[in-house]
Amino acid sequence: MTEDLASQLRPATVEEWPALVRAMDDAFGEVPSGPFRDTPSPIAELDRSLSLWDGDRAVATGGIYSLSLTVPGAVVPCAGVTWITVATTHRRRGVLTAIMRRQLTALHEQQREPVAALWAAEYPIYGRFGYAPATFRAGFSGNIPRMRLRPDVDLGTGRVDEVPVETYRAAATKVHDIVRRYVPGNLARDDRWWDRVLRDDPEERKGWTARRYLLHTETDGTVTGYAFFRVKSSWTDNGEPDGTIGVPEVRALTPAAYAALWQFILSVDLVRTVRAPMASPDDPLRHLLADGRALHSSPVDALWVRLVDVDRALAARRYPAPIDLVLEVRDDFCPWNAGRWRLTGHPAGGHCARTDRDPDLVVGIEELSAVYLGGVSLAALQGAGRVTEISPGAVTLASTAFGWPVTPWCPDEF
Repeated sequence: MTEDLASQLRPATVEEWPALVRAMDDAFGEVPSGPFRDTPSPIAELDRSLSLWDGDRAVATGGIYSLSLTVPGAVVPCAGVTWITVATTHRRRGVLTAIMRRQLTALHEQQREPVAALWAAEYPIYGRFGYAPATFRAGFSGNIPRMRLRPDVDLGTGRVDEVPVETYRAAATKVHDIVRRYVPGNLARDDRWWDRVLRDDPEERKGWTARRYLLHTETDGTVTGYAFFRVKSSWTDNGEPDGTIGVPEVRALTPAAYAALWQFILSVDLVRTVRAPMASPDDPLRHLLADGRALHSSPVDALWVRLVDVDRALAARRYPAPIDLVLEVRDDFCPWNAGRWRLTGHPAGGHCARTDRDPDLVVGIEELSAVYLGGVSLAALQGAGRVTEISPGAVTLASTAFGWPVTPWCPDEF
């Protein structure tokens, strides 16, 4: 990409929003739909967008959402990279590289979010910019007649009720704000994001019913869990019910509430298959079932993470085991990260600063970003030849310290 073309990248205006949306629809092959085609969505941050124009046509787009991301033991600001498209007519000219560079350089120079994240439409694209899969989604499906709960499962003394969306939202918001702080990869949801999560446009249902909302309430009236689902009806040739129930989210403050919500979902009439595509790969559901083989999983990458500033990002999270190592970081795309960093950490906090000491590990920014949320093992990456151990035992120590008891998981696509 020539310097002249790169200099033409700029934030889009409100008036240009419809053309920006058309460019994204064209790039992703989507049929225009939804309520925010002429005016920006409430979650849009046009001042953080980038666009390239050919006359009145947007030929490249990019954006950032200002997010709050749970990391091991802490919550940090996160730049949610989104809207990334380049028109077919302008590919192979360095446009995407220029967008990525502008975003990351601005984050670094302005000392904004220490971490960036995105959902990758295609796997091979973003590794060369330092992003790596840091969470996975389970892709659960199961045969409901086989999915009976174990007889020793504690369902507690609370009750599960189907409620209107207004009641659901008021209670679910409070539960979510508690549970999301303990799960790396979870994102905060303000009112704008709850509006997005709960939007249920009839033209978008594609044969599914309207959403149905559940709350789990204790005997004292405290709400301790929530779930929502929808159903797609189907029948076999001989007239037997063969419907599917789709479950985007089940969250709870107690194991009993979680089990009770699932018992309700698995008891819905006329359905034979359950699908929970966004569930955590380590979801407790499998351990609730008498027949664990009734639940099938096809894990796939979910949230991709990129450390914008190695020192700020590593100091922000916690470490379940003490660590004091020197990391030699390779980062050609963001050269301010390249070099040797001494990382010290423990369950109460961490510190990371430049050093001239000899390295214990040599690691690329992709690999460091992959392990940041605690769900990918440095030892596994070493087994793939992607991490070099200099000091004997350093990989074992680092793998333990970078791990986390709770599997990272992100149910919020953006």
